[in-house]
Amino acid sequence: MSEFRIHHDVNELLSLLQVRGGDGAEGYIDLLQKHRTPYVTTTVSAHSAKVKLAEFSKTPEDFLRKYEELKSKNVRNLDPLVYLLSKLCEDKEMLQFLQQNAKERSESLNSTTATSYSLPQTSTKMSMQELDELRKKLGNVTASSNAPLPAEVTRKMLRDKQNKKNPTQPNPVFPNWVYDRPTLIGDFITSPAPAGDPAVPIGTMPLPSQEQFAVEDLLFVLIGVDGRDITAQPVLGRQNRSFIVDATLDMSIKELVNRILPVASYYSTITRFIEEKSSFEYGQVNHALTAAMRTLMKEYLILVTQLEHLQRQGLLSLQKLWFYIQPTMRTMEILASIASSLDKGECMGGATLSLLHDRTFNYTGDSQAQELCLYLTKAASVPYFEILEKWIYRGIIKDPYSEFMVEEHELQKEKIQEDYNDKYWDQRYTIVQHRIPSFLQKMADKILSTGKYLNVVRECGRDVTCPDAKEVLYTLKERAYVEQIEKAYNYASKVLLDFLMDEKELVLRLRSIKHYFLMDKGDFFVHFMDLTEEELKKPVDDIVPPRLEALLELALRMSTANTDPFKDDLKIDLMPHDVITQLLRVLAIETKQEKAIINAEPTDGALSGLEAFSFDYIVKWPLSLIINRKALTRYQMLFRHMFFCKHVERLLCNVWIGNKDFKLYALPSAKWFAAAFALRQRMLNFVQNIQYYMMFEVMEPTWHIMENNLKTASNIDDVLCHHTSFLDNCLKDCMLTNPELLRIFSKLMSVCVKFTNCMQTFTQSMRLERLSHEQAMVDGPSAPSQQPDEREKKRPSTKFSTEHADGLQSDANFEATIGKFDSNFSTMLLDLLDKLSIYSTNDCEHSMISIIYRLDFNGFYTERLERMAVERSQKAAA
Repeated sequence: MSEFRIHHDVNELLSLLQVRGGDGAEGYIDLLQKHRTPYVTTTVSAHSAKVKLAEFSKTPEDFLRKYEELKSKNVRNLDPLVYLLSKLCEDKEMLQFLQQNAKERSESLNSTTATSYSLPQTSTKMSMQELDELRKKLGNVTASSNAPLPAEVTRKMLRDKQNKKNPTQPNPVFPNWVYDRPTLIGDFITSPAPAGDPAVPIGTMPLPSQEQFAVEDLLFVLIGVDGRDITAQPVLGRQNRSFIVDATLDMSIKELVNRILPVASYYSTITRFIEEKSSFEYGQVNHALTAAMRTLMKEYLILVTQLEHLQRQGLLSLQKLWFYIQPTMRTMEILASIASSLDKGECMGGATLSLLHDRTFNYTGDSQAQELCLYLTKAASVPYFEILEKWIYRGIIKDPYSEFMVEEHELQKEKIQEDYNDKYWDQRYTIVQHRIPSFLQKMADKILSTGKYLNVVRECGRDVTCPDAKEVLYTLKERAYVEQIEKAYNYASKVLLDFLMDEKELVLRLRSIKHYFLMDKGDFFVHFMDLTEEELKKPVDDIVPPRLEALLELALRMSTANTDPFKDDLKIDLMPHDVITQLLRVLAIETKQEKAIINAEPTDGALSGLEAFSFDYIVKWPLSLIINRKALTRYQMLFRHMFFCKHVERLLCNVWIGNKDFKLYALPSAKWFAAAFALRQRMLNFVQNIQYYMMFEVMEPTWHIMENNLKTASNIDDVLCHHTSFLDNCLKDCMLTNPELLRIFSKLMSVCVKFTNCMQTFTQSMRLERLSHEQAMVDGPSAPSQQPDEREKKRPSTKFSTEHADGLQSDANFEATIGKFDSNFSTMLLDLLDKLSIYSTNDCEHSMISIIYRLDFNGFYTERLERMAVERSQKAAA
């Protein structure tokens, strides 16, 4: 079972049981993944589980009856389900919880819905007559609900379903007169006998005459025609045919007749099955099966004809008839049993083959019965294997009756570049579980993948045919067709992999994406950020995308990115949310916070171009199977995260450049100035170390691992797996998959941005004041002889800057502002280091340890981190 299927089933189970709280689905999924073991159904385990459930049940007869009914319908996974239920019966705590849950649900349903049936008042007792009437009504309702649908309705439903799938090519149908003429069927016609002269009772005749008439009647009944003294009863639903024998017949003859009559009943069942399943709507597998049964029935009719010839010669007695018919009885019984089971289970396609395969193996000790079932299975599997051959050898599905295990859905491959969830590869072709023959269950995934690989190459305009194509035949030795499927799979894997790697240059494409989304080309980003700095400062609504595209083009041509052959596929994308909001929305999917985050009101501040900016990349078919919208979205999240870090680093560097002006001044009284410089340096150290960690300790090593894995990949699924694993590891190790770390990091970046804005405002104010003061000094009256030299001219400016700084300190309380920035940054950085320490220890995220050492390289925060760890352990102990 795939991880996706486990996730879906766990969510469904939690929803049905109305379980709230706890760790949610993820906790149970992890537990299941760690402790699940393969279950192999055996006859012994299934029987013991059935016996255990029957003992636990209050109505064991009803349970066993239902089990046998489902078993006769060949219900898939019945024995594993019974085994699971037997294990649940042993767990008293689980049983108590399920009973309590069922009680609560029934109470909630009773409180919201009212029954539409009028029942007698509880104060009055029901009479026996009323009780019998109620029992009859309930029995009629039950019988009507369990009764099979009429054949006409079933055929119409199947026809509508098939025509809905293929509206342009409706399947053929038989004309109505085929079904309106009962004499064409070959079964008994149970119409009332015409009134005529009453026949002489057979019991009044002598014994030889009774035997002669009985043999004649039996020969008629064996081919579906009522006799004189032996007549067929009407059949209701899927019941077996029963007969009425004249009561006056001699007991010895009657006993022998009753032994032979089951053959007539089997003939009736088989004939009805052949006629019904020969309709177009029931599919090619059933057509092939009924054709094989017709061949056997022809042999049976030849036997009856030979017996009739003996009877006309006066050489056939009742004892001889019983002797000659006995070998055929076993064959007819098996055929009737198969027909009845297929009819009850409404089997088609793979389900029919599964039942035949299971019957073949069940008759292992009976060579004659096994040979018969093997003949039927081989005949029925021919059309199914023809569909299979086209799929695994050419990647084509031709399945007009929806019988094959792989189902095709109408999806456009162009949508793969638009949809966040890649549906084309996962949902264009899917496995339908109940159509998988049991003997192909282990190979189902490979069969699906083989056809998908070839289909992708065909979609690109190349005709492919497997060179090792051979006819696939059913055999009890599974290895024969398993080897054929393996060869086809290996060929399809190699063809598609070579096509993507060599002709479509997948690795070069991935490297091109790495240049831009993982900021591999440093000079390109310097040029680009210099060119777009002013444009990206604007609100996102005021930005003109064509102007950004032009600046991008210019940056590409001016940098080493100009050598990239795929540079023209890089585009600009302005997102509706900032990167933190986008990440939190993705992480909140299928969690308790999902609704709160989605319904949260947008922030009052308009989104700036820097916050909304991202790259996009044009990927065409079939590379879009690997570089799909989901993968591109992950690349975008990594890029936006790193791009914002680079932006914050540039802001801090600009503050550093601006602060260099103050080396000209002596500001001994401004203590906050030294603190601001130190804080700026700590922030710059933090941002640069984070970037170094993400680029050189996470992305580069992970990229090299992926490249090496791609060289050894044997099929496209391996390529998908390695690429997805690369992106997932990058997101996880860059702290983008942990909402708690993400929020702390976002606050740290916000503090850095606010600090740079504050420092830039102060620097600009100081610069303007100095310039205005110098201008005033230049414009003032002064004689040429009294003009001071350059050193004397600088002193008043320095003095004024000192006075201005002191005034700013006293008026705006700037020292307290810088202290507040310092306190907030230190607190959040300590919180981040503490959380990183916890996750690296508890969740074994060892890659995060390196960032702790980088940010705390000289042990500056070690003492406070140890103190926080002690306090946390004390709280846990308390």
